[in-house]
Amino acid sequence: MSRYAHLAYTESVREVQREQGSALVGIRRLAHEDTPDPIGPREAAFIESRDGFYLASVSETGWPYVQFRGGPPGFAHVLDEHTIGWADVRGNRQYITTGNVRADGRVALFLMDYPRRARLKIFGRAGVRPLESHPELAERLGRTRTDGHVERLVVVTVEGFDWNCAQYITPRFSEAEVAEALAPVRSRMAELEAENKALRERLAGRP
Repeated sequence: MSRYAHLAYTESVREVQREQGSALVGIRRLAHEDTPDPIGPREAAFIESRDGFYLASVSETGWPYVQFRGGPPGFAHVLDEHTIGWADVRGNRQYITTGNVRADGRVALFLMDYPRRARLKIFGRAGVRPLESHPELAERLGRTRTDGHVERLVVVTVEGFDWNCAQYITPRFSEAEVAEALAPVRSRMAELEAENKALRERLAGRP
């Protein structure tokens, strides 16, 4: 992490760090070169395994806005070591995020893995690409995407990212994750039920 600290640790943040005794951590992180953080294999695998993330933008009046973007794992595509993109489908048609990004492309993404208690925070600059003007990108982002009517393509140039610690993350599991975890148990139960049935039939057949 280099660029992330330079973006997040403003003077007001540094002041609080000094007050709370964590100034040394800030100094160490700010010592790294202020260049965009490249997406590595670990980050790429994490991003493309998520079935959703929280997306924050900022309005022209300075108010933050957060919404959830969801879809099948892989709907958020890592296009290269500095770029993430996805096909944006029609929602409630308020277009708050889209409008915010038009005025100010700065966004933050918050990606969670609740079962493994992992989270990745990303700072970036988002831009909207019309479908008709970028057919190759539309085809690539459409290979895995959220169901629904695609209205636009969203591309985020990553400025920086940071992995959070697992502290205070409550493990939660999706329906698919629960089903996968229970599959061996259900298989064993089916075997035992078959064995019990065979034993009952054998006992019933005794004179």
